[in-house]
Amino acid sequence: MSADLLALPGNEIVAVAARDAARAADFAAQFGVARSYGSYAELVADDEVDVVYVATTHGQHYEHALLCIHAGKSLLVEKAFTLNARQAREVVEAARRADVFCMEAMWLRFNPLLRIAAHALHNGAIGDVHSVRAELCRHFPFDPTHRLFDLEVGGGALLDLGVYPINFVWMMLGRPQAVFASGALSPTGSDATAAMQFSYPDGVYAQLSCSTQARSDAVSLIVGTDGWIEAHGSVHRPTRIVIHNSAGEVTHEAQTQGNGYQPELVEVGRCLREGAIQSEIMPLSDTVDILEVIDGVRHELGARYAADDE
Repeated sequence: MSADLLALPGNEIVAVAARDAARAADFAAQFGVARSYGSYAELVADDEVDVVYVATTHGQHYEHALLCIHAGKSLLVEKAFTLNARQAREVVEAARRADVFCMEAMWLRFNPLLRIAAHALHNGAIGDVHSVRAELCRHFPFDPTHRLFDLEVGGGALLDLGVYPINFVWMMLGRPQAVFASGALSPTGSDATAAMQFSYPDGVYAQLSCSTQARSDAVSLIVGTDGWIEAHGSVHRPTRIVIHNSAGEVTHEAQTQGNGYQPELVEVGRCLREGAIQSEIMPLSDTVDILEVIDGVRHELGARYAADDE
């Protein structure tokens, strides 16, 4: 993220903060940042900071987002935005009251290839949509101290991996009418595997899955009445898409600049220059709605965070 930010004209990292002041100082030295802090409160008190990128663990996003908002800072919050929809609604409402820009850092929404795929779908390139399939699975040996299995920091497959296939489907089909889910928990109680089916009007459906116990970079697939669209590579960062229909096929290859974060950073800059408090590409309503779906899936699986009971 930092390298991509600095590669874009007009941007500067003016300060960095971490709970460990030495880590913050090391980061500052690596990227030529003028100031480093050993607390987040010091960072948001810095008058030269225009926007804060919140990249702490999932379980800390709620607290740190509110800290930024109360200091009047615009913010880009790493996915998953918060632990649950209740926390997300509170952050969104606080940002609106403070009139500050706020966005979830869901880089998938800004991926040029996926935007081409969504545009093709919505403009009838494959006829009427029939179904969508997306998944993201990564194998991690079980370790109760690892963040993916630690409920205290928001561990689980859904918030770390599942947000990507869910956002992929959301780009193509929007919010589902109904969600069906099954899966498995890790020994700590975090969601280890989730298989979901989203239902839409007229029999349209999506099949999604995520797991910390398997590995897959399966082709994401959008099927229509006159063809289909394949997204090859990881669902959040495809290497190419192929649009098939009765006229033939068209392939689009990835033309990624930097590490792939630049499109979302460009959008943040545009919104700030235009005085917008949210992005039309990654609206806050989608962030909240998606977390509501994830809350429901976790409930079905039996995975709970302490924040769910607050």
